[in-house]
Amino acid sequence: MAGRANRYLSSWAVALFAAMTVACAGSASLAAGDAAVAQTAAVEPFPVASDVRLAGDGKQTRFVLDLDRKIDLRAFVLGHPARVVVDIPQVTFKLPDDIGRKGRGLIKAFRYGLVMPGGSRLVFDLSGPAKIEKAYVLDAANGQPPRLVVELAATDSAAWAELVESADKGTGAELRPTQPPATVAADVAEPADRRPVVVIDPGHGGLDNGTQAASGETEKAIVLAFSLALRDRLAENGKYRVVLTRDDDTFIPLGDRVKVARGHNAALFVSIHADALPRREGDAQGATVYTLSDKASDAEAERLAESENKADAIGGVNLTEEPTEVADILIDLAQRETRTFSNRFASALIGEMKGTMRMHRNPLKSAGFKVLKAPDVPSVLVELGYVSNKDDLKLLVSDSWRSRSVVAVARAIDGFLAKRTVSAGTGMD
Repeated sequence: MAGRANRYLSSWAVALFAAMTVACAGSASLAAGDAAVAQTAAVEPFPVASDVRLAGDGKQTRFVLDLDRKIDLRAFVLGHPARVVVDIPQVTFKLPDDIGRKGRGLIKAFRYGLVMPGGSRLVFDLSGPAKIEKAYVLDAANGQPPRLVVELAATDSAAWAELVESADKGTGAELRPTQPPATVAADVAEPADRRPVVVIDPGHGGLDNGTQAASGETEKAIVLAFSLALRDRLAENGKYRVVLTRDDDTFIPLGDRVKVARGHNAALFVSIHADALPRREGDAQGATVYTLSDKASDAEAERLAESENKADAIGGVNLTEEPTEVADILIDLAQRETRTFSNRFASALIGEMKGTMRMHRNPLKSAGFKVLKAPDVPSVLVELGYVSNKDDLKLLVSDSWRSRSVVAVARAIDGFLAKRTVSAGTGMD
């Protein structure tokens, strides 16, 4: 936590708050006239933050922080980049080390830490313009601990610019604690979202470009654009919760991509890639769908799996010391049902894609892709085409081709999950 704290710059508001806290503590000690009391107050533990929850979407997002006691807060916005800041008294954060790296809805990511003795801070990196609708702290109730709640709502660029300007001038962009709504006070937790989760995995990212065309186009950019379009298409009907392993140019280790699928109890995992062949191996074109297999279906599949599995080395991940979770995954590969569902979806996907997209001469293949090794999540890897083939590349960077192809993939997902939902619903109550 000390490392995080050192990254923050204390604001005049936090400094003032801390100074007032110290002054009040000093006054209380003098009034009591008892040095022992002052010493007891000094060692009194700080409020403890024990859990975090995010709920909502790109229109409205709620942040909830569990505490062991009520505290005060002050919330305001900052621009360049877009952030929401919440200043609170000094808090002991007992949260997982990696919490905040991934956000939800309007919160792209968040950070927290000590900004100075007596003051802590929460910083939300926003995914788009947003305003603070409410910021409050709930009393413990209905088996729930005290909770700090921040509610954000999407706004337009003009309104956001006004918020930032007023914050800079100190003329009203900050929000003091408000009274919580009665409905939220009774139960702040969002209703359980029982929609199937679809995890879309844009391959590569960050310092890992993936394959690259002679003209400069990178696989990481091509597959991210496709994945974002697929996410938006799937989100239109509201039938699924769609999760991306990355929604920007970020490097994500292969094992973490698998953990995203398992952590969300995903109904389906689709990894998106775009292959390339070295000149010495000739030319190839068309889309291919891969499923997991201990033995590659052909030499090309084996080459591709080996290449993709080495991607972690680019990000500095030690492949020789894999964590227990990955070892467990390898053991669980014997789960036949998941492979059966993966193969079933792969066949359905090819059926939809071939009506819209150019397909490889052997469109269904298998190999030992590490990213497909979630034992309980049906998973496929889609190679949209070959960036080394000029005709494929022309399509891969085409907006119209992307739109048509996204529709085909979305139809396959709809058909597959509709059958699984019906099948799951026919069991005994």
